[in-house]
Amino acid sequence: MDLRQMEVVVAVAEEGGFTAAAQRLHVVQSAVSSTVRALERELGTPLFDRTTHRVSLTPAGEAFVPAARATLRAAEQARSAVDAARGQLRGRVTVGTMQGVWADLHRPLAALRAEHPGVAVRLRQGAVTDIRQALREGTVDLAVVALDRQQQRGLVTRLLAREEMVLVSAPGRVLGGAGAGPGGRVTLAEAARLPLVDFTPGWAIRLAVDRAFRAAAVERESTFEVNDIVAASELVRADLGVCVMPISIADRFPDLDKHRFDRHAPSWKVMVVQPRGEAPPAVAALLRHMA
Repeated sequence: MDLRQMEVVVAVAEEGGFTAAAQRLHVVQSAVSSTVRALERELGTPLFDRTTHRVSLTPAGEAFVPAARATLRAAEQARSAVDAARGQLRGRVTVGTMQGVWADLHRPLAALRAEHPGVAVRLRQGAVTDIRQALREGTVDLAVVALDRQQQRGLVTRLLAREEMVLVSAPGRVLGGAGAGPGGRVTLAEAARLPLVDFTPGWAIRLAVDRAFRAAAVERESTFEVNDIVAASELVRADLGVCVMPISIADRFPDLDKHRFDRHAPSWKVMVVQPRGEAPPAVAALLRHMA
């Protein structure tokens, strides 16, 4: 058994198939299939159930993949430690993030690139619940996300930003007592009477908005559910609904009107999050630039 075999099995498990794993590893599919078969013969048991439409892990595969990930991480840390001792820093950092905050990473990423050009960075975007799970599984080295207190358990966190959310509407839309133009204020009860563009459950924005409406004892129904910020802005621009989003995201759409909430304003805290324990050198280098 060698590291390459482990890398191939992990790629198949994470990508959900042999073709996608081959594309990720930049090899032909037959090479991936033969590597997996050889390892299965060595272990004396199949790691994957193969059907016409899907590939899934067997119980043996479920046990093997986390151990393989840990071994690959340890090997990468050993290489990074030697590189650091030689004054060179190489390796790969996988950063999890969610829509709305990834653009703010360009400064620390640029600084890391200038300081350590041999470090490759892979960004993985997803719902906050998926990123949190990836941190625990070790498929993400660190993340820039918004987590509530319960979601932070077992992780090391550092606050990067805190901001309120605003209600975004089409230009000139009258929002009850809020007035027509930007800068007017609105209550959560008034917002609940309007057609709402919501993000899908699991999104950090959605979790914060749900929490604010519950705290204000206001019930609401979603008219639209989207999993993309640009799609949300297009629906608002077409005056099909209004949307609650953080100010920093709303500012990316200057043609839309923005209304602050009178009270119980939804808010979120963006933080950098990592698993407990000593960070590998490449991860530590990126963290230093995330002041």
